Amino acid sequence: MSGRVKEFNDFRSKMNERILGIENRPIKRFFGVDTLTYEPGALDVKTKEMLGLVASMVLRCDDCISYHIQQCRKEGVTNEELYDVFSVALVVGGSIVIPHMRRAVAFLDEYNEQEQNKA
Repeated sequence: MSGRVKEFNDFRSKMNERILGIENRPIKRFFGVDTLTYEPGALDVKTKEMLGLVASMVLRCDDCISYHIQQCRKEGVTNEELYDVFSVALVVGGSIVIPHMRRAVAFLDEYNEQEQNKA
């Protein structure tokens, strides 16, 4: 893995393990609800991840954006579909989304490069 993608994944894993090791039922339940929300239901996982990405961009959470980009790619979302997702987020969120879109595209480029190097 390259720089930002590896750093993001390593930190996320380390801190999730640390946080979930704390005996706090509300925290654990919230994490559980988050996990359940992205399971297949009336909407498939791919659609839910794209919705999560739009919401994350509009709410301007770079960690969430990075996470959902990875999940979208794992669900088979193409670059073209991701750019449509970015355009929806831009229209809904306005110009304040632009800096987050820049970081999203940079993260996507690095993620795609990493995946190509695996092949």
